Amino acid sequence: MAAELKVGLIGLDNSHCVAFSQLLNKADNPHHVAGARACFGYPGVSSDFKLSYSRVEGFTKTLREELGVEMLSSPEEVARRSDLVIITAVDGRQHRGLYERIAPFARPTFIDKPFATSLADAQAILQAAERAGAVVMSCSALRYADEFQALLKGDAAWGQIIACDAFGPTPQEPALPGLFWYGVHAVEMIVAAMGPGCRKVRSLADDGFDLVSMQWDERRSACLRGLRDAHGQFGVVVHRQKGARFLDMTNLARPYYAGLLEAILRSLPQGRSDVPPEQMLEAVAIMEAANASRRDGAEVCLPARG
Repeated sequence: MAAELKVGLIGLDNSHCVAFSQLLNKADNPHHVAGARACFGYPGVSSDFKLSYSRVEGFTKTLREELGVEMLSSPEEVARRSDLVIITAVDGRQHRGLYERIAPFARPTFIDKPFATSLADAQAILQAAERAGAVVMSCSALRYADEFQALLKGDAAWGQIIACDAFGPTPQEPALPGLFWYGVHAVEMIVAAMGPGCRKVRSLADDGFDLVSMQWDERRSACLRGLRDAHGQFGVVVHRQKGARFLDMTNLARPYYAGLLEAILRSLPQGRSDVPPEQMLEAVAIMEAANASRRDGAEVCLPARG
């Protein structure tokens, strides 16, 4: 039997660090994910982001006292002692700097959403990983909801996916403007369904909503509806040439965090990302373009990625 991988968590100001640790460390959890254990943590904090500095102490206490995670003094020390690193820092602006600090250790690393808050930072992370001979992976956990994965893999007889409509909450957070806060979840579902290659983005936003249209080519398109002060649910419609399917992403049979952890463990320790790098860049590029477009509603052409 293979030894459990030692997982290190960097940035303990995010509820995901507790959710991941509960699934990994609690064998009696009905959705327990075997093969790894959250062993080490570094709290970290963003002093200008209330959701970071107001929550880090509570999450750190839970990890230390209830889940047996040992607290260390730096991101570098976490990477040194871990087999696999998960950057859970809630502030996506910090992800590039945090990863560049640990890149020399060449640990396989998952970076929680958003991967980065600019395309330039996302590309820099991938370049740092390549220089170190390491691998990184990033995505929203919604990508790995069992029902969503089944939706993407099923209905092949209906032909190619030609369009995708996704909706979800888009509350606004000044530290992570526009779609980079909660809009990332709907964007991730769209990119998972459509793949890379989005050419044009146009955004319309007001106090209560975001509407974002995306065009891949003359036949393939997507739409994101973001809602504020509404129901808070996520959902998606995937259109194929001969039919469409709707999926309500609430009340699913299994937490999508469990599916995400399984994807991480089946790929990163083997030196690959379950999410192709071009899709990681695609999601960031779409959000960056949507944020630029929402200022005046003008169409934004996406730059070449690579």
